[in-house]
Amino acid sequence: MSSGPRYRRVLLKLSGEGLMGSREYGLDPDMVSMVAQEVKTVHAMGVQVCLVIGGGNIFRGVSAAAAGMGPASGGYMGMLATVRNSLAWPTARGRRGRTTPWQ
Repeated sequence: MSSGPRYRRVLLKLSGEGLMGSREYGLDPDMVSMVAQEVKTVHAMGVQVCLVIGGGNIFRGVSAAAAGMGPASGGYMGMLATVRNSLAWPTARGRRGRTTPWQ
């Protein structure tokens, strides 16, 4: 039996909530760094890793201020939060000497 990785490619869905760590909202830099290190370890095994990064934690963090806001506006806020969370990723990877291709 082969001693290589079981999969050549994996898809990892990171929820915005999962990147909060122990915070009530936003991103926890330590959590982002820890996840980046884990992905680096898997990638070093020869596995291609695709990330899908969510952003719901941002909307929940401002939901009190958003009282009375229509559902479309809340949805747009969540989409923008997803973009914001994904921008944290190259920074965490760059600190580890890795580049992050965007696709």
